[in-house]
Amino acid sequence: MMIQRRSRTLAVACLLAATATLAVSGCSKSETSDNASSNSSQAAQAAKTPESSSGSGCSLQSYGAPKLDLKNAVVGFSQSEKEANPFRIAETQSIKDEAKKLGVKKLLTTNAQSQLSKQISDIQDMLAQGAQLLIVAPLNSDGLEPALKAAAAKKVPVLTVDRKLNATACKDYVAFLGSDFVEQGKRAADAMIKSTGGKGKVAILLGSSGNNVTTDRTKGFVDQLKAKAPGMEIVAQQTGEFARDKGQQVTEQLIQSKPDITAIYAENDEMGLGALTAVKAAGKKPGKDIKIVSVDGTRNAVQAIVNGEYNAVIESNPRFGPLAFATAQKFYGGEEIPENVIISDRAYDEDNAKSTVGNAF
Repeated sequence: MMIQRRSRTLAVACLLAATATLAVSGCSKSETSDNASSNSSQAAQAAKTPESSSGSGCSLQSYGAPKLDLKNAVVGFSQSEKEANPFRIAETQSIKDEAKKLGVKKLLTTNAQSQLSKQISDIQDMLAQGAQLLIVAPLNSDGLEPALKAAAAKKVPVLTVDRKLNATACKDYVAFLGSDFVEQGKRAADAMIKSTGGKGKVAILLGSSGNNVTTDRTKGFVDQLKAKAPGMEIVAQQTGEFARDKGQQVTEQLIQSKPDITAIYAENDEMGLGALTAVKAAGKKPGKDIKIVSVDGTRNAVQAIVNGEYNAVIESNPRFGPLAFATAQKFYGGEEIPENVIISDRAYDEDNAKSTVGNAF
């Protein structure tokens, strides 16, 4: 599910058992001029305390992988979607930056361009090129089985980032690193309740189907509204495919078919920014006539809060480089890695956006 950032110093603390904070740096090119500058110690991505991680541990021995020094290793990174949004730009750049910082012998990078068949072949190709560790941002939660089997056959460990797989940990992959997406949905609902007073008609711009991010962010939001704001009615749920143009198009249609909409929850910033454009085109004031809350933490969305045209953004930090390689080092050092390594995400709203916009990617 998004992308952009910069670079700075990085402090790695502990990650799992004894884990505390892992400061991350990420750096990247900008998608637009608004996003062109950001210094990133702000980019800090922190793993929650060990008790917030879950699942049984996976060790080098239980996975059956050979010991490896990352400095002499060939590492493969499989990106799922084209780098046309800030999240993907930031994620890929963070992996590259950290590999360079650690002196990794060779980093192979691929981009599946949102095609599952290509992601499978990308991973298989990297294995053929001698990849000894794989970091994968899955396109979907299902469908990567041929690639996972190819990695398992060669005893190549797989770390997944930002989306979970419907597969068996410590057999098909070592661990998932990422956010608690249900919690993100709940926090988005809380922000929506705060901005609307808990009353109104809300439309949900769903992410792409087939992955746990969309399912979980929807569940968290819907359940929280039911529990805390019975005065808010969900009047539409329609996919915007995590894309800005699709988010705009869907919002235009929704405003025509349901002109009494007073709020929009977008499951990523790109769709939220598309909705903002559509609300303006309809002659309404975004952030006022129609409240907008989304998930990601991109510079453009946070700046829109500062501008008074957006109401809140729940962060989903894409700077996985330091966390991924720190986890790999622990794994190769003999430590057990939990099935889910959950990071903590910040939030932006009208109260803090101006002072914290520099943290956005």
